[in-house]
Amino acid sequence: MSAAGFFRLDRPLTPAEVAEIAGARLHEIRSAGESEIIIGVAPLDLARPGELAFYDRRRYAAALRLCRATACLLRSRDLDALPSGVIPLVTSEPHKAMARVTARLFPDSLRPQSLFSATGVSPGAIIHPTARLEPGVSVDPGAVIGPRAEIGSGSVIGPHAAIGPDVRIGRDCSIGANASIVCALIGDRVIVHPGARLGQDGFGFVLSPRGHVKAPQIGRVIVQDDVEIGANTTIDRGATRDTIVGEGTKIDNLVQIGHNVVIGRGCVIVAQSGLAGSCELGDFVGLGGQSAIGGHLTIGEGAQIAAKSGVTRDVPAGARWSGAPARPVRRHLRGELLLDRQARRDAR
Repeated sequence: MSAAGFFRLDRPLTPAEVAEIAGARLHEIRSAGESEIIIGVAPLDLARPGELAFYDRRRYAAALRLCRATACLLRSRDLDALPSGVIPLVTSEPHKAMARVTARLFPDSLRPQSLFSATGVSPGAIIHPTARLEPGVSVDPGAVIGPRAEIGSGSVIGPHAAIGPDVRIGRDCSIGANASIVCALIGDRVIVHPGARLGQDGFGFVLSPRGHVKAPQIGRVIVQDDVEIGANTTIDRGATRDTIVGEGTKIDNLVQIGHNVVIGRGCVIVAQSGLAGSCELGDFVGLGGQSAIGGHLTIGEGAQIAAKSGVTRDVPAGARWSGAPARPVRRHLRGELLLDRQARRDAR
């Protein structure tokens, strides 16, 4: 079976154009360098002529020596290890430079596109007569858009996505296949990947030994500009106040965000994390995979929570915590070391 390329090349780039896009410096050009073109990207050990690679960790030094790419993004300190046939593109941030170039080569890879490879509204979509779509909106077959919903120009609504009544979606957004959005206001350039659920009611009950009484959830979900929400992530609407996701925040797949949660700007939340109701994250907080934040807690600006941590109390700004229950990283590691020493003594 031949390999299929799922993303269309926008156009080939010369090494000089790659350097300009990446903010890199062409260290040297071979005699044939000006005629070289870049038509793809690949890992160091698999790259071939016509492709671009990058090197930013010394653990991959052996792969760098095997590189056969046309050009490679790397730091100046690593130039001596690069094979002589590869054009060096020197930058202090090779990974970031690679991301910029890849985005220019394959712009369709940046956000979900129409799975029907079409523009405009498909005849197979169901759109309420009172919904308002600006010119340039694409709607795939099977999508449902409810009454009074509004969608901005350049946005793409994937197949079988459900957009509820009165929902607002800004411009240049992408809503993936089978996503559902209700009770939500979405900003510009927001990406919602397939299967995500936004705006369903939160887990709110008044507990009683004679039966649990459901507490109505009448708030909204507010998603600000440039947010990305991963596949099968759920964001519950607020109870009496809004659930808010701040500008530029990136949320991975399979994340649960409870009602009334407030997430600041530029946060990064990795897969399978859970945020219980009414907790607050300051700007630029990082949560590692499978971390859990208890309800009504505050995580200070710039704090970092390690993977698999269970946070049970407020975290100061700029702190680095780990463990379950979570505590400052150094204290957690010292405790683990003491337990390990005791276990080895017992074993002897």
